Amino acid sequence: MELGNLQPNVKTKSKKRVGRGISSGLGKTSGRGQKGQKARSGGGVRRGFEGGQTPLYRRLPKRGFNNFNAKTYTEVTLTMLNKATTEEVTAESLLKDGIIGKVNDGIVVLATGKLDKKLTVKATRFTKKAEEIIEAAGGKCEVV
Repeated sequence: MELGNLQPNVKTKSKKRVGRGISSGLGKTSGRGQKGQKARSGGGVRRGFEGGQTPLYRRLPKRGFNNFNAKTYTEVTLTMLNKATTEEVTAESLLKDGIIGKVNDGIVVLATGKLDKKLTVKATRFTKKAEEIIEAAGGKCEVV
């Protein structure tokens, strides 16, 4: 076997060459039929078009509300805070330690689990109970 003898593993099919004369079988109208919107260059209708009838996406009722001002906070529990390597816990330190994946609009600390160490936690929001537990452990809560 040499480089000159290599062939593709799968049989390749050449694309149809249209508009190359009557004897090719795809000459003259190039497989588009006679006249009409779909025979024209750039012809055809957009997705969801129903021939002028009100399309389905406009007939169905719209439900709900999307608040574009809504903030999405990354939730951090007390159990997660136990894994922190530094005394001062910030969003950056949590990211560096791999405790959280990403920070959206800030961090909210929830009172799930137990806190074993004294920490200074800097976050966007704290639940009342989480704040009490952190301060009971000798730590501080700072709203950033």
